Amino acid sequence: MTVRREFQEPASYRSDLVIGREQPYATARAQLGRGGSVLLHGPAGIGKSTLLRALAAEYGATARTVLRCSATESESHLPFLALADLFGLVLDRVSGRLPAAQRTALESALTGRGDSTLHSDGLALRLAVLSALRALAADGPVLVVADDLQWLDAASAELLGFAARRLGDTPVRLLCAVRTEGEEYDRHLRACPPDTLAVRLGPLTRAQVSELLTHRGYTGLPRSTVRDIHRTSGGNPLFALELGRALAESPTAPRPGEPLPVPTSLRALVLSRLEMLSAEARRTLLVASAGARPTLALLHAAGRADAEAECARAAELGLLVTDPDEPALRFAHPLISAALYAEAPAQERRAAHAALSTAASDPIERARHLALATTGTDPEVAARLAEAAALARDRGAPSVAASLGLLAARHTPPDGVPGPEEHRLQAAEDAITAGEVDLARDIAREVLARTTDPAERVRAWIVVIDTAGQAMTEVDSVFPQALADAGDDPRLLALIHYQLAWRALLVQGDFAEAREEAAHAARLAARGGDRRTELMALSFQAQTETLMGHPDAPATIKRALREPQDPEVACHHNGAGSARFRWLIMSDRLAEARTTITGLLREVRRRGSVESEVHFLRGLAETELRSGHCSRALDLARESLGLARDTGIGEGASAMLTSLAEASGGDTGRALALAREAAEHAEEDGDQMYLSRALGALGYAQLVAGDARAAVASLRRVRELERSLGITDPARGRWHGDLAEALVAIGEPAEAQDVIDTTREHALRLGRESVLAVLDRSEALVLAARGEVEAAAGRLASVRDRLGKLGYGLEEARAAFALARLRFGGAGAAAFEEAARLFRRCRALPWLRAVEAGAAGTAAEHAEARPAAPAALEGLAAMERRVAALVMEGATNREIAARLFISVKTVEATLTRVYRKLGIRSRVDIVRLAAGRPPA
Repeated sequence: MTVRREFQEPASYRSDLVIGREQPYATARAQLGRGGSVLLHGPAGIGKSTLLRALAAEYGATARTVLRCSATESESHLPFLALADLFGLVLDRVSGRLPAAQRTALESALTGRGDSTLHSDGLALRLAVLSALRALAADGPVLVVADDLQWLDAASAELLGFAARRLGDTPVRLLCAVRTEGEEYDRHLRACPPDTLAVRLGPLTRAQVSELLTHRGYTGLPRSTVRDIHRTSGGNPLFALELGRALAESPTAPRPGEPLPVPTSLRALVLSRLEMLSAEARRTLLVASAGARPTLALLHAAGRADAEAECARAAELGLLVTDPDEPALRFAHPLISAALYAEAPAQERRAAHAALSTAASDPIERARHLALATTGTDPEVAARLAEAAALARDRGAPSVAASLGLLAARHTPPDGVPGPEEHRLQAAEDAITAGEVDLARDIAREVLARTTDPAERVRAWIVVIDTAGQAMTEVDSVFPQALADAGDDPRLLALIHYQLAWRALLVQGDFAEAREEAAHAARLAARGGDRRTELMALSFQAQTETLMGHPDAPATIKRALREPQDPEVACHHNGAGSARFRWLIMSDRLAEARTTITGLLREVRRRGSVESEVHFLRGLAETELRSGHCSRALDLARESLGLARDTGIGEGASAMLTSLAEASGGDTGRALALAREAAEHAEEDGDQMYLSRALGALGYAQLVAGDARAAVASLRRVRELERSLGITDPARGRWHGDLAEALVAIGEPAEAQDVIDTTREHALRLGRESVLAVLDRSEALVLAARGEVEAAAGRLASVRDRLGKLGYGLEEARAAFALARLRFGGAGAAAFEEAARLFRRCRALPWLRAVEAGAAGTAAEHAEARPAAPAALEGLAAMERRVAALVMEGATNREIAARLFISVKTVEATLTRVYRKLGIRSRVDIVRLAAGRPPA
């Protein structure tokens, strides 16, 4: 089949729609771009054909001729069929350029006329295929696209391989795909040129499966369901889409603990081999599929006496994978287990679970199987499930606890104590801990539809509010309803006022009101005897006071840390430990902050609290960034962002922190994109507090990228926002020095000095030593812009030492860089080398590139022969002499500003003073003085 260069693939195969395949796609593109060939390989349904079509669409446009074939298993016995697909439509173009014997052999093979075979026409036919490809390539590049290479008929495969091995530099590229299990693709390379690159496609991640499902229209699936689809499909995109389709077509969603519905299309793929097993062997495999971690010992305990022989037979058929060193039985693909379970009658499933409810050694597993073996309500089963949920919670498996809690609710009688709604609410709270906010919200809505009990309703409203995250404007209507349900109960009111404190901060940006609401919630909780809510409210009050620069913050933290403590609050991301960490990092106690946040992160990982883990990963990343460990900070920030995107928790905040880390130690382009994403999230959520943080990150990224004017625009907005919010502690966002530096760069030293003076007043009041040092660095730039270069250099040397002693490695390196840009003469190269050393130590790659560029400029200056400055220049101030000297070298005002780290406006003002002092009128007169001629 021939495709001319004007051919275009359907939009569904464009490269931008190859979800989750960016890396293999880029690898294959690079190989094809070099003129090489590519073999895509992987198991059935993994996406080889999709990727092949996307690549063919792109590179088909650059080829003169595209030859295609796509074999099928049913036709693989027909000789020369693939050859006919490849050359049938181009035979007329090439036959006249082939020798007679080759032409006859090829025409006979393609048309079926005559009795051409590899045996009778072997050499002529082989040479005909090679000659045909060379003839086509003489007209322009040729792309051969072959899908499902494993089904290629043997004759066509042999002929294609013969030609491919002899093409040499002929502009013919092969793009092939083959189904393989494991890494067994070598034999298929015989049909490809020697330089062919094999690219394996592996399973998609859960986030990629979620993106794929959304792209194909399966939207609104709870994250827990997406997780089940990912697990059941094994990350196979075809299987994931089929499971998504089955869910969309199913009238009811699976109940907790039940597997996903497996569509007939997939059952056929995996169940045909089951027919070769006996009925008893199938029952044994059903028990294995119902178990969480089946072993032969477990199957024996569940009454499967012939488990060894039955499992060995299943392994022979490719249903199980056995490993002598691994006692657990493993299905060859998760879908086999799911399909086997889905195919079994309900009665047989319950029997399998009943057997496992006594055979399993783990109490959580026994309780789960007992529930799935029981129909209707049963108080004893419900109690067993509640105990198992508590055990799962203690083990740090909140997702399992949520699932067990829902099973407990299903088996609890309406008049049970605790009742079914209590179990549901606990399950919802466990789901929030596990990061499954969609599931938690659905459970809460169900409870609200069922109960009239005020305490249960308020708890459900709190779940609804919690699942909104920072987008609290979406749940504004909830608060009046919750307050009405609470009545005058201080315990219930405390819960609501704690949430109102968050609303005041996030939605209204009112720190004073947020502090007052938190204090009120703490008093109500104390009156109602709710120590947990009291501690949470005190912790929030302490964090708010810290951000405000309120003098009571240390005292409030001490109150929040007093005994008795609640273990859950102690490690919560809004608890006292987190408040203390924030106070430590803002007080320049970086070592203590790192120890505190590391301990908190370790504990929440043990507990399985995903939201707190996202938060504490950001905190540790921020600590490492302040300490100048940019590479470590970038790894932690990226981990936090990945987890946030996977769970939908704190995406904006994690994008903001990752932007700061990228701008310091990664890629400024990604930093800019992430900062804008964070700002968009904050604006969509109506979150004024994080909007200022996101804009601060954007301004920093713009400054690092060299766009001072854009940085000023972003950071001016931050200044206005924080004024309106009442944020006075400059250690909160640490953007003030960046704004002052950017203002100097655009020729606004007066505004820069105003920023410095205003910020210094607050930093002095609060004892923020690192902030004061950074402000002094910025003020040195203002001095330099005014021509006081020596004073600026002295200030920068002092600042560099102070920041080093405080442990702020990146800020220390920035001070050294600023000092290097002020140096003039022989000391300049050494100063740049010192700045580069400090940035290398920090792994601050974007800053290091800026230093290298600055050092290169300095080296170029000293390599040039400079004219001697006339005696007339000796009466000028230091900055005036330097500007005049650079004018003599022919530098433009912008080049002078860049070399001296001052603004263009400052250069212009300095030149005006030079003209006045020397009695001249223009740059030309300065050049005349340099040449020893009088000015015009």
